[in-house]
Amino acid sequence: MEQATTLLSLLLVMAVDSTRTVAASRNQQCGNYLQSSLKLSRLLQKESVDLIKTYKASQGEMSELFCKVSVSNVPDPNISGLEPSEKIASIYSHLEDFFPHFKWVYEQQTDLQLPTNPLLNDLKRFSAGSRNLADIITIFYQSLFPNLPLPAGGPTTLPPPQNVFQQKVYGCVVLKTFKELLSNVSRELRSLKSQVCRRRIQTNTMF
Repeated sequence: MEQATTLLSLLLVMAVDSTRTVAASRNQQCGNYLQSSLKLSRLLQKESVDLIKTYKASQGEMSELFCKVSVSNVPDPNISGLEPSEKIASIYSHLEDFFPHFKWVYEQQTDLQLPTNPLLNDLKRFSAGSRNLADIITIFYQSLFPNLPLPAGGPTTLPPPQNVFQQKVYGCVVLKTFKELLSNVSRELRSLKSQVCRRRIQTNTMF
């Protein structure tokens, strides 16, 4: 009986250690995805500053006024939700909302600029980096909430036909608003850093 009790105790210790090892591995994975998302959002935010400067320099006269004009049909840069799952889903859906606008801005600028203008390559590279951020956010969300699918994106409303001045204004406002979104994304990810992954550690140590 004493040997059986000792064996049972040993098995329980091994099971707890195994659970803690798996939990620690998952928590590290959570931290890695979160850190990657945060680093990329900060990098894109810095790149957006340079991109807006390049954009303005390519638009000719009155370019400083373009970003100050009010434009409808541009997505909202504010993150919504109270729970971590809602906030991460909101980050993802907001990023997705901007991609059709990036494509439209690029097509408009392709018509307005010479093929050798560096703005065109910068727009393509920035759009690709933003898609990478959305992909990392997707993986991060699925690792935390495997049973909660990401919500499907809503319909995207692009602006009606525009004259040249309106196209230049629209592109600048899209880039400026997305820069605001990236700032909000970075702030929300920093707050999640002290909630989601750390919460896992606290929950796991209870066992």
